[in-house]
Amino acid sequence: MTFDELLALASSGDCPDICVDSRLVKGGDIFVAIKGTVYDGHDFIDQAITNGARYIVCQKDRRQETGDRIQKECEIIFVEDSTEASALLAQAKAGNPASQLVNLAVTGTNGKTTVAYLVRSCILAAGQKCGLIGTVEYDTGSAVCQSSLTTPDCLEIARIQQQMVEAGCKYMVIEASSHALSQNRLAGINFKAAAFTNLTGDHLDYHKTKEDYLDSKTKLFSALSPDAIAVLNKQSPQAEYIARKTKTKILWYAIDEPADINAHIESMDINGTVFVIEYRGKNHRLTTPLLGQYNVGNHLAAAGLCLAAGFDLETIAAGFSALKIIPGRLEKISPHLPSKENSGASPTLLIDYAHTDDALKNVLAALKPLCKGNLIVVFGCGGDRDRTKRPRMAKVAEDLADIVIVTSDNPRTEKPEDIINEILFGFEKPNSEGIIVEADRKKAIELAIKTADKDDLVLIAGKGHENYQIIGTQKYHFSDKEVATKCLEKRMCGAKQL
Repeated sequence: MTFDELLALASSGDCPDICVDSRLVKGGDIFVAIKGTVYDGHDFIDQAITNGARYIVCQKDRRQETGDRIQKECEIIFVEDSTEASALLAQAKAGNPASQLVNLAVTGTNGKTTVAYLVRSCILAAGQKCGLIGTVEYDTGSAVCQSSLTTPDCLEIARIQQQMVEAGCKYMVIEASSHALSQNRLAGINFKAAAFTNLTGDHLDYHKTKEDYLDSKTKLFSALSPDAIAVLNKQSPQAEYIARKTKTKILWYAIDEPADINAHIESMDINGTVFVIEYRGKNHRLTTPLLGQYNVGNHLAAAGLCLAAGFDLETIAAGFSALKIIPGRLEKISPHLPSKENSGASPTLLIDYAHTDDALKNVLAALKPLCKGNLIVVFGCGGDRDRTKRPRMAKVAEDLADIVIVTSDNPRTEKPEDIINEILFGFEKPNSEGIIVEADRKKAIELAIKTADKDDLVLIAGKGHENYQIIGTQKYHFSDKEVATKCLEKRMCGAKQL
């Protein structure tokens, strides 16, 4: 059987299930052997056969290795790229839902979630339904669930898109992670437009080099069809490289310099930002609760995607103004207290997902001029992830914050104290009174809120919307927002001790 014939079978009503996990294979199924982040499916072909796989799809470069292991009752189909093959099969079995949607994507180290939420808000403001796949949630248009990965595997994407179509969605916006692009999880999806925000140091545990990291992001744009649109950040040094690799039209965006879409910031305070967005001689003055110049850039990236999808600037401005909160992105924490129980003034408290040095720098730089007292930051670094950013995050925190509390953040299989020691290496004055170590994240948050004055600003960084801690290989419930809210409520109720 050829792959085209298997694809035709997948499009028929009699298609067996498609599996990329050999443990899930049942009699008659299609098993696609793909190389993942940790495991390689080619190593589990025997298990798939034992479980009853009827068709085995694997890569041509593994022909000799796998050919001798296929039993007579199995059909083997060799392909150039099994990850791409799995995506095409997934789309075919689901009825090719991607072809029934206007697909929009955003990639970059930071800002993806904010851009995706802004795009969805604009499309909803236009009276249309828009599905979303991203770091915080998967929204099918009829139901919302917590996400498992920023960009899930191709089978999950096809399933979610199928639900979007059934719910009446005409649009989809998706966050494209570098892992997903590297592994071709988005194959089989024709994107109307894709946006690039920025590229900074992250994920080098996976990509090994900055060049490979950039090449993975670039795949999204080199795969665009000639009639699509690439929305690129003119103020990012890597955007020129991406521009040379794409064959489609480019919409450039920038703040306070010439570009197809530009913006000028009029004012900013702790309650939000006022800026003017301009496109083709038309402009709109906007007020957004989102803070920082980098978030204005995120608005421009979102505007580019919406313009590419056919929406006008007035509709886009209405959508931007309608969005009041993005979970875990400079989200302000307010206590749930009747006014009569509030017996004390409190500091301004924010949580944010910033877990790279560039993201932390952007957030702290935005907050610093808005803070009347001390700027206090609580942060840590994840285990089993890019170790090179740990000292860089320390330097950013030391340069921009007045008080730094170093703590734990998803240590995974590393020892928290080892991670913290690598963070401390980045401080110029690690023994300063303004640098505090508290490995227990709950206690670190309590300490920050308990000791802050009313004019201080407390930023709890790194986890944002997440409601878990990963210790070892286990997930435990833990929410910065829940812990911070309870601490703030105790303080405002006049509790002397937390």
